[in-house]
Amino acid sequence: MRVLELRQLVRDHRIRYENDEPTIPDADFDALFRELQDLEAAHPELASDDSPTSEVGAPRSATFAPVEHTVPMMSLDNSFDEDELREWSERVARGLEVETDAEIGYMCELKIDGIALSMRYEDGVLVQAATRGNGRVGDDITANAMTIEVIPKEIDITGGGPRVLEVRGEVYMPVPVFDALNVAQEAAGLPRYANPRNTTAGSLRQKDPSITASRGLAFWAYQLGQVEGGPELASHSAAIDWLGELGFPINPERRPVPTFDDVIAFARHWHEHRHDLDYEIDGAVIKVDSLDAQRRLGSTARAPRWAMAYKLPPEEKTTTLLDIQVSIGRTGKATPFAVLDPVVVAGSTVQMATLHNSDQVALKDVRPGDTVIVRKAGDVIPEVLGPVLDQRPADLPEWQFPIDCPTCTHTLVRPEGEAHTFCVNPLCPARQQTQIEYFASRGAMDIEGMGEKVVSRFIEESLIADVGDIYGIDWDRVLELDRFGETAVRNLQASVDASKARPLASLLVGLGIRHLGPSGAEALSSAFGHMDAIIAADVEAMAAVDGVGPVIAQSVADYFASEKALALIEKFRAGGVNLTGPERSELPQVLDGLSIVVTGSLENYSRDGAADAIKSRGGKNPGSVSKKTTAVVIGSEPGASKVTKAEDLGVPMIDEAGFEQLLETGVVPGVESDAEPEPDAD
Repeated sequence: MRVLELRQLVRDHRIRYENDEPTIPDADFDALFRELQDLEAAHPELASDDSPTSEVGAPRSATFAPVEHTVPMMSLDNSFDEDELREWSERVARGLEVETDAEIGYMCELKIDGIALSMRYEDGVLVQAATRGNGRVGDDITANAMTIEVIPKEIDITGGGPRVLEVRGEVYMPVPVFDALNVAQEAAGLPRYANPRNTTAGSLRQKDPSITASRGLAFWAYQLGQVEGGPELASHSAAIDWLGELGFPINPERRPVPTFDDVIAFARHWHEHRHDLDYEIDGAVIKVDSLDAQRRLGSTARAPRWAMAYKLPPEEKTTTLLDIQVSIGRTGKATPFAVLDPVVVAGSTVQMATLHNSDQVALKDVRPGDTVIVRKAGDVIPEVLGPVLDQRPADLPEWQFPIDCPTCTHTLVRPEGEAHTFCVNPLCPARQQTQIEYFASRGAMDIEGMGEKVVSRFIEESLIADVGDIYGIDWDRVLELDRFGETAVRNLQASVDASKARPLASLLVGLGIRHLGPSGAEALSSAFGHMDAIIAADVEAMAAVDGVGPVIAQSVADYFASEKALALIEKFRAGGVNLTGPERSELPQVLDGLSIVVTGSLENYSRDGAADAIKSRGGKNPGSVSKKTTAVVIGSEPGASKVTKAEDLGVPMIDEAGFEQLLETGVVPGVESDAEPEPDAD
């Protein structure tokens, strides 16, 4: 019977999820759970008190001591679209016997993709921390929770604070921490971690707390449990504000809102902006704000009636791995990628996904024919996380990395000590193709219209063989080609001509020199003022430039030591491409050595205009806030993570008027000059 099969599947997958050993993505689990709910609703005679639809979480782990929750840690019911969210709001209105949603009042919060944690304080001291477990009994992970820096170990209860306080919240791993952890994994020849949520779970369940301490975990508080003493609180939003006053980290994106239309606006905003954050979310949580109304609404066996989760489209799905192929990039790097049975992930259809390198394919042990888990987060390239081993066909052979380049058949080479394999043939057609595409991209020379198909055709017709040939294209020959209309050709020619005036830094980026990114290219361009001066400079001179250093300097010197590179420069020179860097600004260098971050929209400056204003006065305009940031300029709709980071680090924040004063004087308004942060030496 399907209902019995579903109950067992849901139980099994819950246990694997709680033990940080999931074999299917959340979306697949949600689909199984939803199917079970629908079957039980359609056939009430099949309902059972021991069904997973009436349970919270999964059986707890045997590794840690049990903790019985004084106030149960319930799950949340899920909605997957706006109609389901509206149906919940209508049920709330009926339950409270009110006519309109404006009489309810909601609290909107982000649904953090992490691990639920309950912390118990007695007389102001943290005495216990426990996981959700099955909602009634969780695991005692106090020693591990104590290593999470942002969790208060003591709170100030002088003046009538609570004798007992239980604080519930979510432990999570910031995305930059997760990315750095995976870089370290790859460097050590170990498999990449699948996602921040699973890595958080594994980090919290370490027997050795020092391992947990090394993982850079963070925490947001979002709910009260048992409370004895303290102030009288009328609303959930007031309770969260109070926790913030006690020193608990509170998510800055929470919003008390009066109407359901505001709820929908909140959900839609974070559907679009989920990847603006430096932590992962999988939805929003909507709560009735009034604590009295919450008590009146009550709960089912597993979830409160006064709260609802709005789930965003899943970023992990399963599909069939049809093939593993290898692409050759502009540097010759051979990268394996997965050819997939098309699947919709995070709202878009995915047919190919990266597999990183040969070591990662071997460590993940994915094979053509496997059912695999695919992840896509925002604009990040889709990635195959691993196989679903339960569904692997018998006798499926391992995949072997090719010996020869799939494009030019030259033998592939893996340099000693490197994780990647390369085609070292400089005339490899695949290398030529990707190098020219990169050169023409927006981040380099910005030649609109010169995409993959055009580049491929131009190479095929021997119109170009390298990036230098772009500025000597025979446009009359192009007009003779089929499927190239006169208007399109003239537009492309105009775009090529316009690119000749691009800054020298853009040209340096377009050359694809290893290790040299936009900031290093800009630093070299400004310091030496001309391509010829950069070519003539020795490694020591380049390394002495602020923002360059010895690794980039050596790479640039090695590049220009080749005759091929010098031949390209002569093609650029003959084609009229700008080889001159920016002139030294005549403006007073009042921001010399200072680092200014701008977030949000300014009335009188575009994003690039604000950056130019800072740099023309000798300052730096990094993309993130650090302890060496001098000031953060706050425009309309600023990035929440930058504001929070500035607050945490005590970095001064100024408005547009203060920014203009800073540009004029070099002094942050309201900050004594001898108290300003250290100049950014990076």
